[in-house]
Amino acid sequence: MSIVDQTREGDVLVLTINNPPVNAFSPGVPEGLHAGLDAAEGDEGVKAVVIIGGGRTFIAGADIKTFDLPREQAPDLRGFIQRLDSFSKPTVAAIHGTALGGGLEVALACTYRVATRDAQMGLPEVKLGVLPGAGGTQRLPRVVGVVKALEMMLSGNPIKATEAKQLGLVDEIVEGDLREGAIAFARAHADARPLPRVSERTVGADPAVFAAAREGIKKTHRGQLSPGFIIDLAEMAATRPFAEGWEAEARLFMQAKDSPQSRGLRHIFFAEREAGKIPGLAKDTPTTEIKSAGIIGAGTMGGGIAMNFLNVGIPVTIVETSQEALDRGLSVIRRNYENTAKKGRLTMEDVEKRMSLLTPSLNMEDLADADIIIEAVFENMDVKKDIFTKLDAIAKPGAILATNTSTLDVNEIASVTGRPEQVIGLHFFSPANVMKLLEIVRADKTSDSVLATSMALARRIKKVGVVVGVCDGFVGNRMIHRYGDEARKLVEEGARPEDADAAMNALGLPMGPFQMSDMAGLDVGYLIRQHQAKVRGAPKPDGWLDRIVELGRKGQKTGAGVYDYDENRRPKPNAEIGRLIEDYRTEKGIQSRQLGQEEVTGRLVYSLVNEGAQILDEGIAQRAGDIDVIYIYGYGFPAYRGGPMQYADEVGLKNVVADLEKYGQTPAPLLRRLADEGKTFAQYDRERAGA
Repeated sequence: MSIVDQTREGDVLVLTINNPPVNAFSPGVPEGLHAGLDAAEGDEGVKAVVIIGGGRTFIAGADIKTFDLPREQAPDLRGFIQRLDSFSKPTVAAIHGTALGGGLEVALACTYRVATRDAQMGLPEVKLGVLPGAGGTQRLPRVVGVVKALEMMLSGNPIKATEAKQLGLVDEIVEGDLREGAIAFARAHADARPLPRVSERTVGADPAVFAAAREGIKKTHRGQLSPGFIIDLAEMAATRPFAEGWEAEARLFMQAKDSPQSRGLRHIFFAEREAGKIPGLAKDTPTTEIKSAGIIGAGTMGGGIAMNFLNVGIPVTIVETSQEALDRGLSVIRRNYENTAKKGRLTMEDVEKRMSLLTPSLNMEDLADADIIIEAVFENMDVKKDIFTKLDAIAKPGAILATNTSTLDVNEIASVTGRPEQVIGLHFFSPANVMKLLEIVRADKTSDSVLATSMALARRIKKVGVVVGVCDGFVGNRMIHRYGDEARKLVEEGARPEDADAAMNALGLPMGPFQMSDMAGLDVGYLIRQHQAKVRGAPKPDGWLDRIVELGRKGQKTGAGVYDYDENRRPKPNAEIGRLIEDYRTEKGIQSRQLGQEEVTGRLVYSLVNEGAQILDEGIAQRAGDIDVIYIYGYGFPAYRGGPMQYADEVGLKNVVADLEKYGQTPAPLLRRLADEGKTFAQYDRERAGA
């Protein structure tokens, strides 16, 4: 079987692409398709050509790994599409599975398109910081209209074949065998002339459409390059000849592809896939099928965790210590589902079906038959150890015992059980029913089977699972604590809280350090600092942030924290807090100074990078890419920046080290070593993977 098979079916030539797993448009595919068109062109008996994908899909897009190849080595998608558009015989794209990116662009250049009912098609390039670069920005508006084309290209989300048929993107839905249906369609249209070429169509649009789109991306794609290019090109499709838009598209595609934003998005695309690979874990490691779950704690975290299981049809027993707490937790879960139904994303039947899978209980012994039990109570080691002691006596043999702790030692928790190999940390992020990240904390004695099962479970409940080791705060919170410390120091030295937040907002984060602290609750960090001081036998913490909490200002939940909040939770600086900070500086003998945004940004971001490098060196994280995935999906670091470690690579590690030293911080040994060797974190990951 060749990469593109040619099969003659009477007067129709069928070209079948065999490039598993998803028929990406990688080297060999255009050559095979050109050969097929050559054969059809040279054979008078061939009246039409069908292009179809072998296996499970049509063409799922260009091969992203080829983006950085020299132009002469990269597969020539544009060249093939130009030939296809001018081909003298009818061509039919037969679509099943997905036609995405370059795959849909190939289909749009064909004379006709047919599809199975469950096929999907779209142009997701914006998610990689680029744009459709092989005619998609010019052809799609000419087929579905400018408004729908902009919606598809700016969201990157696919549409179903049934909608595509209504829009005219698909000419026929094939109900039976796709190949046979496509051949029949090609034969029926073989003699139709002139050939209906999309590039020869025209489309109009109200200029207000483009103005509205440009205004819209300020919120949905703030700071990103490619969405603006997409709108410019869609406007050209509506106002300029096809040839002009085609040439402009090629130029802007290269500009977007070579931007740090696209490099960042492509980095996180691959890093997310790498995160699922665990060094030393055999592919055939046995896993346990999770058919039922138990949750201890029906508060914000417990309820959110339960929803993840209910959403995929896994029954949950949720345990609380009082009926009042149990009722409150169930009420919140129901309200969350009903709110989703009001938005049209669930039916009320779906709501009731999910709620019917939830069993409330006041008795921990009701968890005896659960395949996995997740403890989700507040951060107190004594309480957690007491729970795991009881679970050890209650849970069935082979059950996974998981803790949702965000900072505590999973080894210590496991030590109170007679089955430490069955204990693991599953750190969900709040709100647990929304946030995609799941830190999977491997303790010293966690078995390979429990680890593999937990990774499979993460995928099943639609989470991005990242394996981390045991330390205070694991990866995400250990880094964020260092970041928070640096933010507090910046304010002590003269910055205002709003300066630190504005610097991070400008970088693309939805919340800066103090906006995030107010949302999470200032009392959370306060209690952690008090506990840590007590454990170390240190004096009671007395920072300016501690003093704010002691005024009763705990953040958004009390309407006042670092900022004041109105009924819509909009923050506003408070003059009293400004005076509190000034008084603190005076009391501590700190001479305040002006801090520029460059210093504020550098100190905050590099505090993450420096701690990340230390974590990496200690083996708490497997890869720098894993740290980036954690920060994208758990902390809102902008995906187009690629995460803090990728951001540092873009800046240059030598520059990061120099700035850290300028700011009086000691670079982590690994960071300094890589900088001295002229390497990047990405190179470090590749070298370790090849070791």
